[in-house]
Amino acid sequence: MPRTAIFLQKACLQHRYIRTRDTSHIVERPERLRAVNVGLAAAVARLEETAPPRSSAASTATDAASAPKTEDADELTEALGKLQLSGSSQARTLDRVSVTFVHSDASLDLLDHPAVKFVHGDIERDVYLENLKAWAKDSQDKVNKGESEIPEGYAQGDLYLSPGSLDAIQGALGTVCEAVDAVISGSSQSAPSSVEALRYAKQAFVAIRPPGHHCGEDTPSGFCFVNNVAVGAAHAHLKHGINRIVIFDIDLHHGNGTQAIAWGINEESYRKQLEIEHGAPAGKPGPQVFYGSIHDILSYPCEDGKAELIQAASVSIHGPHGQHIENIHLKPYVSEEEFWEKLYPGHYQRLLDKARDFIENTGGVKDDTLVFISCGFDASEHEYPSMSRHQRKVPTGFYHRFAQDARAFAEKYAQGRLISVLEGGYSDRALTSGAMAHLLGLVDTGDIGVDHEWWNVANLTALEAATKKRRGGRPSQTVPPEPWLARTVELFASIDSSHTVTAASRTPIPPSSRTLRERKPPSSAGTASTKPRSSKSPEQDDAKAGKRTTQSKTPTAPTSGSESDLTDVTSGAGSEKESASSTKKLPRVILKLGPAPNA
Repeated sequence: MPRTAIFLQKACLQHRYIRTRDTSHIVERPERLRAVNVGLAAAVARLEETAPPRSSAASTATDAASAPKTEDADELTEALGKLQLSGSSQARTLDRVSVTFVHSDASLDLLDHPAVKFVHGDIERDVYLENLKAWAKDSQDKVNKGESEIPEGYAQGDLYLSPGSLDAIQGALGTVCEAVDAVISGSSQSAPSSVEALRYAKQAFVAIRPPGHHCGEDTPSGFCFVNNVAVGAAHAHLKHGINRIVIFDIDLHHGNGTQAIAWGINEESYRKQLEIEHGAPAGKPGPQVFYGSIHDILSYPCEDGKAELIQAASVSIHGPHGQHIENIHLKPYVSEEEFWEKLYPGHYQRLLDKARDFIENTGGVKDDTLVFISCGFDASEHEYPSMSRHQRKVPTGFYHRFAQDARAFAEKYAQGRLISVLEGGYSDRALTSGAMAHLLGLVDTGDIGVDHEWWNVANLTALEAATKKRRGGRPSQTVPPEPWLARTVELFASIDSSHTVTAASRTPIPPSSRTLRERKPPSSAGTASTKPRSSKSPEQDDAKAGKRTTQSKTPTAPTSGSESDLTDVTSGAGSEKESASSTKKLPRVILKLGPAPNA
């Protein structure tokens, strides 16, 4: 049976915000991948619960291949099957459902990879890529000096870097390229594959971060530093001869970076075509890209009302100048019935219709086509209100239905080859429910029915409780009462590695160099003891003197001859003066309380 491969990349957890200790306003965070993994585990658990029992022969073979060497379910490398994929990546096939988990260790060098250079490189020198590596490398030093790690001129609010960001970015790109290799080779049963588990992989979901669809050739923005999907498409063209790429972008926000890159690629391919038509020698055909997006025209990057961004997010052009672009704006709805009966078939499905026209107008069905989904979950009904404040949402079932339709499109026009890559989505519930529904749509479930009640609020609440973090980041040890929840916890423990990553180091707060100002002795008769202030704390001084310190709730005046924070420092050489018999009294504080609650 054709399989869906799920690619996970531990290095993506290393991309962290280090500029300040306050991360409350940072929505693009490592914990996003944990929430996605919860949804993926829940989807598989539901499928296994509904799938018919496997044969005893298949059960014996699969159990022998994937049995972990220890009983510690929290150790990811032991829980996965120790099957090798392109070096040190690991894969585990689940027998009862057509899903394979791949824990990828793939990575690439930004300055030494043809697909990265194809998208983000320069003709003379890869200036942007060199700068990006330097920014990440120097980020901690910059922050330690009180500076921003993001250079002036770039958005400080939605871009951040840390020393681990380079590993995350290169790991994300390497994993996308690995998924491309697996899907293209797996779509042919006779094609070689380094792992039997991926021999028949036709669809893939790649859970990586940071996202990529806002990044143009050399313009990072919106949490994005490289364009993951565009690099994956370039890799498919350069290594596998894929000449037609279809990109469906379903993030809440317009993928302005991907569209700009697609426009540039199409422009160059169109120029070559015109030159050939006018007598130039025919060479290797350039790639042709269809980019289609469903997004909110009121949200980022269009919310500031910049004409060029709004125009780009509203383009519909098919054929002229070699361009194939379709943009569809999200619309509000009052009920799910209205969404499914009117909006989806009459408005959103146009994206698939225009992609079909692109295929038919560029040569029809051939073996040179690959389909991508830029899969953001931030249009979810469960997204943060601050992120989805224009009420342009979709029900969770949208991610299931669109994945089903995209898979059917790929089956008809691209030999089933489909790769979905994580983009946005920021609340845990949006990510968990969206990933669950999306995977259930990508998988060829056969006769297994998918129930939309699986991701209703009651089930999501139970799922969140069952996988709630405990110390160390692992899920709760309490066994959930329902079998699908228990299986979800088991699967989640075997695929999630967020608890294995050490917390990012924080810049220590330097000790204060401020000192108390000199005070002149009061003019009244007598002064308190004027012994110079000790550099030690009062507690340390008292401990040295063998005293037991206590903290009073009401401040009192210092007694004659005692050391206190209220003592003065004279302007002289620090000689001690005898304290007068009287000292200045502090004002008395009287607190008036209301009547007792039971009065």
